[in-house]
Amino acid sequence: MTRAQKTAPAKAPASMKSAATSLAALALLALGSLASATASAQDKVNFGLDWKAEPEYGGFYQAVATGIYKKHNLDVTIRQGGPQVNQAQLLLAGRLDFNISGNSFLVLNLVKEKLPFRAVAAMFQKDPAVLIAHPGQGNDSFAALKGKPIMIGSDTRIGWWNFLKAKFGYDDSQIRPYNFNLQPFLADKRAVQQGYVSSEPFSIEEAAQFKPVVLLLADAGFTGYGSLITTSNKMIAEKPELVQRFLNASFEGWYAYLYGDPKAGNELIKKDNPEMTDALIAYGRTALKSHGIVDSGDTTKGGIGAMSDARWADFLKTMASQGLYPADLPVKTGYTSQFVNKGFGVNLRKN
Repeated sequence: MTRAQKTAPAKAPASMKSAATSLAALALLALGSLASATASAQDKVNFGLDWKAEPEYGGFYQAVATGIYKKHNLDVTIRQGGPQVNQAQLLLAGRLDFNISGNSFLVLNLVKEKLPFRAVAAMFQKDPAVLIAHPGQGNDSFAALKGKPIMIGSDTRIGWWNFLKAKFGYDDSQIRPYNFNLQPFLADKRAVQQGYVSSEPFSIEEAAQFKPVVLLLADAGFTGYGSLITTSNKMIAEKPELVQRFLNASFEGWYAYLYGDPKAGNELIKKDNPEMTDALIAYGRTALKSHGIVDSGDTTKGGIGAMSDARWADFLKTMASQGLYPADLPVKTGYTSQFVNKGFGVNLRKN
């Protein structure tokens, strides 16, 4: 007896065969309807950015534009931020499912205020904050800027400025107001101002035709994360599978944006924010890649979005030394590594 003969079913009477065929057909129709309903029942997600559309959010726009979120059975709506939009408040009110918290300070503030939200992924391994100076003025290192006037905003004064005070001995007497206008900087060769590695250097070079000195805080040992995705403890407890799908799709979007063709994402960025030019977007994306803002350090094994207990502990220790937070603040209640550090997407990285 052959293998095929041994496993072949016995022959059924014609009437039974007809009934079985009808039942099989009905079953197939039912399964087809169920599959169709499941495919169309995508989970709706409202996702808030902390600023207007720009390459710093390129991976998310890429995931929308190329159908990556849909592939993960998600219907994601990206809601832009801006000076008049308080996305954190909308998250607290339940009008957003996920939100971007721009830096680690905001996460520690959630802990300090005992709010039921936490970070689930760090999209920026390096905070893109920089100090910018004119070339040829001797202001080419953080140490060289000690005691010199520096233009910073009010948020920076209670944020990463304290890292510079702790590490390089800066003093509040150095602070000059920054109104997010480049003209004071361009008019004075001795001027120094804050900025983002992916934007202000481009604008300065375009306006003044010289490459400024750009000092990235992360390269000086600033361990704060940037662009953290936050959500509610309720979402984490009740819909962990949804959280994981949203994050995995976002990670995949970032790999596609950084290492693939970013055109689709860029077009969507320009649609949401017409102020974005092709040149500025290209500069921003290149800066994110060349400085390892999104993909470096722990992400090489853990995947985009990685976080570590050691970095959070170090960040708290530095900021507590400046009196910003209690040294015993329960920092671990402000984030969870449940959804990251799994190596998702590392095979998508390209040189």
